[in-house]
Amino acid sequence: MDAAIAFPLLVGLVAVALFFDFLNGLHDAANSIATIVSTRVLRPHYAVFWAAFFNFIAFLFFGLHVAETVGKGIVDAEIVTPAVIFAALVGAIVWNIVTWIAGIPSSSSHALIGGLVGAGVAKAGPGAIVWSGLGKTVAAIVLSPATGFVLALLLVLTVSWLFVRQTPFAVDNSFRALQFFSASLYSLGHGGNDAQKTMGIIAVLLYSQGMLGQSFHVPLWVVITCQSALALGTLFGGWRIVHTMGSKITRLNPMQGFCAETGGAITLFAATWLGVPVSTTHTITGAIIGVGAARRVSAVRWGIAGNIVVAWVITLPATAAISALTYFVTRLAA
Repeated sequence: MDAAIAFPLLVGLVAVALFFDFLNGLHDAANSIATIVSTRVLRPHYAVFWAAFFNFIAFLFFGLHVAETVGKGIVDAEIVTPAVIFAALVGAIVWNIVTWIAGIPSSSSHALIGGLVGAGVAKAGPGAIVWSGLGKTVAAIVLSPATGFVLALLLVLTVSWLFVRQTPFAVDNSFRALQFFSASLYSLGHGGNDAQKTMGIIAVLLYSQGMLGQSFHVPLWVVITCQSALALGTLFGGWRIVHTMGSKITRLNPMQGFCAETGGAITLFAATWLGVPVSTTHTITGAIIGVGAARRVSAVRWGIAGNIVVAWVITLPATAAISALTYFVTRLAA
């Protein structure tokens, strides 16, 4: 492990990690609220408070499997140094800011994973990568939106069959109420999966400094501060991305919003319990496309969906490159 660093520098690195967590909430607020806002069930400012609350309490419902995967399952924890953590965070933060300004719903999760990989390889070469952990994370890039798509599509078909004798007005009223439940579930899944990624980063930083003893674990204060930072970021919202997610991909009614959120939430719950750091952005986008496709294929604006997929594909290599460059510059300046 790296030699001990000054306490103020350690505090500064933890603050940078929490800033990334805040940006994650800001960037990914759309994941939790886009559907409930676009269906006009809740006004945006009420929706972000609703989502932030469930983001924060998510640690009460999930274990810390995702934090352990990020902390020691992407790159070897023994090669992690403060410079590696700093470079990884810079790569993820830069990418989040660029895509947030552009209104592109890219993955904060995969930006962080790409940053870790880039900085780890820059320090110790390809041998630094834990290929089993990275492999399941890369697989999730395809599987999480595909699962969200299929589940949301099946839910729409099932619900349409169950309510076939109901009037559109009655169905709309029923699902306006049910969307509060589905949005809560999705926000819970978002908080459960996304906040743990920053927990893993902070925990492995503390471990590299010998502050966790001989075994890697996530202290409670790290859990609370990370959930708080994510929830605070959600409160500030990401309105450009809300517009893209909530209306540009396809038009949604409350029944479709419920199905998209529920399909996405089931996917996130399963991934979090399995310890897989998936993208909440990928998941809800796949679910929204699924409900649109259930109506008719032409209901989905495939050109916009294609642009989003391109952003997904380049996130890992782009953040890895930024982080590797940052690591080399940091080492030269040291």
